[in-house]
Amino acid sequence: MRARVRDFIYTKDDLFLATTTYLHPHDRIQSFLRYIPDPKGERSLSGSRYTKVDSQQAYTFLKRNYPDYLFDCQVTRVKMMGAPRDRVEKILSPVDRLQEIFELSSPDELLLKVIKVAETFMDEAGIKMKHLGISGSILPRLYDPRVSDIDFVVYGLKNHRKAMETFESMKNDPKSPLKAIEDGYWAKLYAKRIKDGTLSYDEFCWYENRKNNRGVVDGTLFDILATREWNEIKGTYGNETYQPCGTIAIEGTVSDALAAFDNPAVYQLEDVQILEGPDVPLREVASYTHTYSGQAREGERILARGKLEKVMGKKTHYRLIVGTTRESLGEYVKLKDLKIV
Repeated sequence: MRARVRDFIYTKDDLFLATTTYLHPHDRIQSFLRYIPDPKGERSLSGSRYTKVDSQQAYTFLKRNYPDYLFDCQVTRVKMMGAPRDRVEKILSPVDRLQEIFELSSPDELLLKVIKVAETFMDEAGIKMKHLGISGSILPRLYDPRVSDIDFVVYGLKNHRKAMETFESMKNDPKSPLKAIEDGYWAKLYAKRIKDGTLSYDEFCWYENRKNNRGVVDGTLFDILATREWNEIKGTYGNETYQPCGTIAIEGTVSDALAAFDNPAVYQLEDVQILEGPDVPLREVASYTHTYSGQAREGERILARGKLEKVMGKKTHYRLIVGTTRESLGEYVKLKDLKIV
């Protein structure tokens, strides 16, 4: 029973959870509760209704109704959630769901847009269908064709980079089926994500436009999400543990950003200078927030601030974590010498 990032888990308790990591404990699939049964819910499936829950609602619901879905994570040393393996009814695969959509005799308006995105990446980027999938609310069939976005998945980190490069080459072409996002959307996203002024609005827009991981297809937003192929997933659950060590700020040069859109986003660094915090050998920044994924590229000099973690395994090393809270207050990854004209 294998599950990876972007999969959904449907359980015998009629719950839908989204897989959040690649490595799992032996007795459960680490995942986050997304949809719960609710007679008054706004989503429907096979005659039943469901409600989407946020982080706080998810923890409260599980604590009250299904406490066995909560566990003390030996890796992160905090309470996490995950579906016990003996409660799993089915693992929902984005790859299989996309194949089903292509085989539908009369897909609705939203699914037609999913097909258009997939065909574009197959035709223009040369990515095979077996490396593409659809996640988000479309995966468990709990979407609203009028308002739901498209969480499109590309498997393999190199394939994902190829997809973004393809989108970059076509997003401003009037004839392209996939378009760039207009400024009005960035304003809404900025207000939602940035709560402490770590990035100005102009800086935020510059970074988001450069990432090329989000666009519009026939008026609907789509994300180009990265998930590792099975052969890219290394290690086993518990072979590394993490110990918080306070706050750190650094300056460094990005040596490898291939996993900059993974979960977490990872930047390998060289020539690191400690600006604040303990003097430790730090060579990696990891971000758990979308705001700072894809923020820098190879060869760029960055400034980063966040939580320092000691990673203990076969070899002990240190990393800087951004996104330890939803708001990421005082945490960031940004270019050292960004100048917006």
